[in-house]
Amino acid sequence: MRNTRLIRGKARGYALICMKPHGTYKLHHRSGSFPDPIEEFAPGEGRVRRTVDSLRAQLSTGDAQHPRIRQIFNDSREIFRLEYQLNDGNVQRTTLLDRDALEDLLESDAVRNALAVDLD
Repeated sequence: MRNTRLIRGKARGYALICMKPHGTYKLHHRSGSFPDPIEEFAPGEGRVRRTVDSLRAQLSTGDAQHPRIRQIFNDSREIFRLEYQLNDGNVQRTTLLDRDALEDLLESDAVRNALAVDLD
């Protein structure tokens, strides 16, 4: 056996497996890409932007059937529920959006026509 930094397991009755020492595990969730500059100043905004872009793409191409939007909270913050079915299968998408994200989504004429809503 080669001289490695692995430590042999000491449990009896189990197959002898080599274990890595504590702290030497590779973290697969870390990516080598550069961090999003928006995330640095406003955490979570990058995720909101990607969600709104995905919604905009699906609604503007006509993939969405029976789109429906409802206001579900109006207390301290307005929250809207957007739901629709996708053409390519029996899939329903439901997304909760705040007022700013919804207005950002409705900037596109194609999305506004698909939803046929008027927010005042």
